[in-house]
Amino acid sequence: MNAVLPTPVTSAATAAAPARRGELPSPPSVLEPRWVRGVLIAVALTFLTLFLFVPLVAVFFEAFKKGWEAYLAAIIEADAIAAIKLTLITAVIAVPLNLVFGVAASWCIAKFEFRGKSILLTLIDLPFSVSPVISGLIYVLLFGAQGWFGPWLRDHDIKILFAVPGIVLATIFVTFPFVARELIPLMQAQGSEEEEAAIVLGASGWDTFRRVTLPNIKWGLLYGVILCNARAMGEFGAVSVVSGHIRGETNTVPLQVEILYNEYNFAAAFAVASLLALLALVTLALKSFIAWRLNESIADDSATRSTEH
Repeated sequence: MNAVLPTPVTSAATAAAPARRGELPSPPSVLEPRWVRGVLIAVALTFLTLFLFVPLVAVFFEAFKKGWEAYLAAIIEADAIAAIKLTLITAVIAVPLNLVFGVAASWCIAKFEFRGKSILLTLIDLPFSVSPVISGLIYVLLFGAQGWFGPWLRDHDIKILFAVPGIVLATIFVTFPFVARELIPLMQAQGSEEEEAAIVLGASGWDTFRRVTLPNIKWGLLYGVILCNARAMGEFGAVSVVSGHIRGETNTVPLQVEILYNEYNFAAAFAVASLLALLALVTLALKSFIAWRLNESIADDSATRSTEH
């Protein structure tokens, strides 16, 4: 008795069957009723209005409540000018240092494997988990008159606390994660194939970074720098602890706002606060633009890689 072997089927439908079996079924589209969407949108708009738009409008309303002349007088007052200068000086020092640290740390973490990598990641995230006031108290413990290095600093006539160096150090501590945390996932997603190819072709390490790595991370780098600058200029807690609140000398813009408000000089307080509000609006606009360019850059890079493969 001869067994009847099945005839192989080579039709197009049979050939396409494995592909159909491997495909995931399309999820049914879920459409909420119109009233549900309306309620969700209304809740979101109400929340934004109460907690974002109304306070922002209130700041500018109170700032200009007594007229344009009073506003300008509060801005150009000697203590306010000194606070603005100190805030700018602090940002000019802290942001470039954090930029260098962020790029170096991101390069090490994304491109190399080494012992202590997880520890370095944890240390980068430390300022996010520590209260700024606590970070300021740490500097008091280190550099205060009764601190670890206080007697040595006093003997050598070096002043860190209640002076510009202490403010800069506190600002650097609370802002150093911003650049690194933007660059690490970006560099990890990009991989190291292009850098390896450049090195194989004879490029030096600096040329590889300048011509290959830096163009690929420029938008992420700018994104992190903008966030770092905004936090540096608006930091209150850590700077408040180490500054000493010396008017005209160690007050930054946020501290100047606090002093004016505590003195019941509300118009001047809101006038100076409006500078920080303007900084926030500019930062938001730049952040949105750079986030859009960064997403476009990532999408273009992904499309290029898929085409090459």
